Amino acid sequence: MTRLADVDLTAALPKKEATARLDAALDRLLRLRLVLGGQIGAKQIGPPLCVVFEGWDASGKGGAIKRLVKPLDPRHVRVAQFAAPTYDEKRHHFLWRFWPVLPGWGGMAVLDRSWYGRVLVERVEGFAAEHQWKRAYDEIVEFERTLTAEGMILVKFWMHVSPEEQLRRFEDRAADPLRQWKLTDEDWRNREKREAYEAAVEEMLDRTDHPRAPWTVVAGDDKRTARVTVVEAVCAAVEREFAERGIAVEERGVISPTE
Repeated sequence: MTRLADVDLTAALPKKEATARLDAALDRLLRLRLVLGGQIGAKQIGPPLCVVFEGWDASGKGGAIKRLVKPLDPRHVRVAQFAAPTYDEKRHHFLWRFWPVLPGWGGMAVLDRSWYGRVLVERVEGFAAEHQWKRAYDEIVEFERTLTAEGMILVKFWMHVSPEEQLRRFEDRAADPLRQWKLTDEDWRNREKREAYEAAVEEMLDRTDHPRAPWTVVAGDDKRTARVTVVEAVCAAVEREFAERGIAVEERGVISPTE
C-alpha cells in the first residue's frame, strides 16, 4: 500500500460533531497563537509557526486556510501564495524566494503552496532538469532542518482528494460565475497527468518526511472533516512544542510556565 492509498477518503464526521470540534480547535488555536506572539501568558514571544499547504487542485487548501486563520488577528498572521517563479526568481536558487515570507520569532505564516513545487509540478512538467529535482529532496530536508533547529514549528499538509470528488468540484466551479476564476485550463491538464503526479507525491512524502517536519496527509473528500483535521493538527504541533519547552497548557487554554 502507498501512503495515498492508505488514506480513507470516505471519512466524514457528522455535521454537529464537526462544527463542535472545529469551534473548540479554533479557540485553542487563538489562545496558542496569542501565547506564541507574546500577547498573553508569560508575554514572551515564542517560536515561529509556519504552516505549509500542498495538495491537488480543488483539494480544499483555500477553505482550510480560510478557517485556520479565521479567529486570528490579521496583524498576527501572514498568508502567502506561491505560483510559478518569475524570471528574476529563476535567476536564484529555488529556495531563495521563500525566505522573505518565513516568520520570525513570535510570528506565524501560512503558505499556499511552497518549495515543494520543485519536486511536484516542476518535476512532472519538465520545468526542472532531472538532476535538479532529484537533488532537491536533500536540499529541502536540510532547509527544513535548519529552520526547525532554529526553533520554528513547521507543519506540513498534503490535501488529498479522489479523482471523482475533484471532478465534481471542477464542474461546480465551472457552473458558478463567481468561482469560475478558480478553474483554469492547467487544472484540467493536470487531471490528465494524475498518475505522474501521484508518483511524484508519493516520493515527496517518502523522502521529505522527517521527525521535525512530518507530513500530515488530510482526507479531503469531506470538507468539514478536512478542516477539523487541519486545525487540530496545528494545535497539536504547537502544544507538543510547548511540552518540549516546559510550558503547561491549562484545560481552558491558559498558558503558564511549568514549575
